[in-house]
Amino acid sequence: MREVEWETLRWVDWYNNRRLLSTIGYITPAEAEEAFYENLAALDKAV
Repeated sequence: MREVEWETLRWVDWYNNRRLLSTIGYITPAEAEEAFYENLAALDKAV
């Protein structure tokens, strides 16, 4: 049971942080989120 849980956690980590998303230019979700918040901060400064 412990091994199944560990492998599930590894897969969830990969899915949420490391997989490449083709629809947004083959970047990871973490990179996309970082770019989103950078854009949001830039917009706040512009206003």
